[in-house]
Amino acid sequence: MTSPISETPVPAPAARGVKPVAVIDIGTAAIRMAIAEITAAGEVRNLESLSQAVSLGRDTFTRGAIAKSTIEDCVRVLRSYRRILREYQIESAEQIRCVATSAVREASNRLAFLDRVYIATGLQIDSLDESEVNRVAYLGIQPLIARDEQLSKSQVVVVEIGGGSTELLLLKGSDVVYAHTYRLGSLRLRETLEAFRAPTQKLRNIMENHIQRTVEEITETVAIEGAVKLVAMGGDVRFAARTLQPGWDGKHLARLKLSALEDLTNKLLGQSEDSLVRKYHLTYPEAETIGPALLAYVMLARQLQLKELLITNLTLRDGLLLEMAAGAGWSKEFSKQIVRSAMDLGQRYDYDDVHAGHVAALCSTLFHELREEHQLSPRAEVILCVAALLHEIGLFISNRSYHKHSMYLIRNSELFGLGRKEQLLASLVARYHRRASPQPTHEGYATLDRDERVVVAKLSAILRVAIALDESRSQRIHQITCSREDGRLVISIPLVEDLSLEQLALKQNGSLFEEVFGLPVLLRMARK
Repeated sequence: MTSPISETPVPAPAARGVKPVAVIDIGTAAIRMAIAEITAAGEVRNLESLSQAVSLGRDTFTRGAIAKSTIEDCVRVLRSYRRILREYQIESAEQIRCVATSAVREASNRLAFLDRVYIATGLQIDSLDESEVNRVAYLGIQPLIARDEQLSKSQVVVVEIGGGSTELLLLKGSDVVYAHTYRLGSLRLRETLEAFRAPTQKLRNIMENHIQRTVEEITETVAIEGAVKLVAMGGDVRFAARTLQPGWDGKHLARLKLSALEDLTNKLLGQSEDSLVRKYHLTYPEAETIGPALLAYVMLARQLQLKELLITNLTLRDGLLLEMAAGAGWSKEFSKQIVRSAMDLGQRYDYDDVHAGHVAALCSTLFHELREEHQLSPRAEVILCVAALLHEIGLFISNRSYHKHSMYLIRNSELFGLGRKEQLLASLVARYHRRASPQPTHEGYATLDRDERVVVAKLSAILRVAIALDESRSQRIHQITCSREDGRLVISIPLVEDLSLEQLALKQNGSLFEEVFGLPVLLRMARK
């Protein structure tokens, strides 16, 4: 593919209140960049998209590491993107989000790759884990589902079969019922098949068997009741939509009959890569993956007993741009999905949902009342809420040291919307809801940087106060107001005459708050 530099027009200066931004997606077969503007109202206007082929996936899925030559190819592409971004006056770290997916995440020399790119280009790459990719996919697809009345009332399976993995979401209306990443990718599959050195027809059978195992796992695991619609994402299925429906504008969902997609898939699988490149103007990496990817979509739709697929033009980059537009906070709807996932996990471990929910509500109130003290981002409130909901799930394993069991279960479970680091923070906050204060030698805590340690300490301190306020487990304390008097935090509580139980609990477990914030806590009945 030719370099996009010469084809890039010099952009006009950004309008006042408009922020130019860019997202770069380092994938298995290409490095793609989207340039956009974010308005003062938080709307995203796409300006330009660029793509350059690379061989990251081929290296990682065959050798386990990224070759030096491939690293330098990536550096060359990213340097060219940097020059384009300078023309758009996009230079600060706040304006650029650069991410990598499975091909980089699974490479044994991942850190060397990230360091080389940073040294050469100054770009800080976030290696997205599976849950983060699902989060970004949801952010991109949720507005589309909400706008479509039929989809918003249906069960919708959203799937993207990439080069290294398959991302799947099951939505009921706006709610995420299930989210998971499967190790089924078109390029990973192609590289596995090449090791067999079998005849073409034999390879087709092996490929179908590999795909069928994952498809059956999906349908056995995902609780789908009744009719379902399948929304497919990804470059391979977009190619199919444009091939079968040349007039598709990409602004609306394309509807493909399964029979038509199956015919096209069989046609593509019967041709050589050279033939595909010449006939369809594909790059060689695209020609490698197009057949296996479309076959996987066909087999999943067939397993779901569907006669058509819906194709969206949305990409990972669209979700990343929406995330940038949201800033430090998550939308109310997205935060709701994270909390919903935490409640589902709590039910799995038979948690006391009434007590946990009330503690979470008290945490939220304290978080807002203490903004001046903690000065944390809105996302920290969601992490606190998750920890509050799940702080006792360790009781499912044992009463002894159950706070440590809670940490283990949270850290090693699937929670929609939280990346591994955010999930670790939530697990640590739950771990420190009782007993010892955070220590540098503690598992998990020792891996945090200073800012992350501060977040854990502040949220744990708030959680301990909230738990003390429901020591009676009667949920009798609903309203609280906080004030600062004579170097103390005074929590005033109306409509409750006897606070001796809560005061005792706070005395026994509230010292962490004073350690962190320098304020002893006093409970008192609100004056009438």
